[in-house]
Amino acid sequence: MVYLPAQLDRTFAALSDPTRRALLTRLEAADTVSVSDLAKPFAMSLPAIMKHLDVLTDAGLVARKKTGRTVACRLRAQPMQEAMKWLSKYERFWSERLDRLAAYLEENKEWPKEQVQPQPSANQASPSSGAMTRPPKKSTPRGPARK
Repeated sequence: MVYLPAQLDRTFAALSDPTRRALLTRLEAADTVSVSDLAKPFAMSLPAIMKHLDVLTDAGLVARKKTGRTVACRLRAQPMQEAMKWLSKYERFWSERLDRLAAYLEENKEWPKEQVQPQPSANQASPSSGAMTRPPKKSTPRGPARK
């Protein structure tokens, strides 16, 4: 089993959630953003946003500074740089495969065109429906009534 450094685990865990990635995108656009401004476009409560910010802060991706009653957040990219360094070690695996795929596609530009048979729509009868007809169901006599 491969063990990653705890910081790297926290970074990937923080980046795994789409809401947290959206928060980071909003922080990228400005130097600092207040928590209330950061939360405006999201359809969730402020405490929920605060929990997401806690995860991002624990991962080192967000720095918060309180001035009076306002909490300002800013993006910290260092943990993402560490994650990119780790990922770049494995880049050769997907690069080689993509290069081979590109070469294969170049060699085989003329793919045989498959003949796709149209599927019958729901209101059309299937080709076999005319060959077999079912007799109408006969109703059974009524059972005895309870008293």
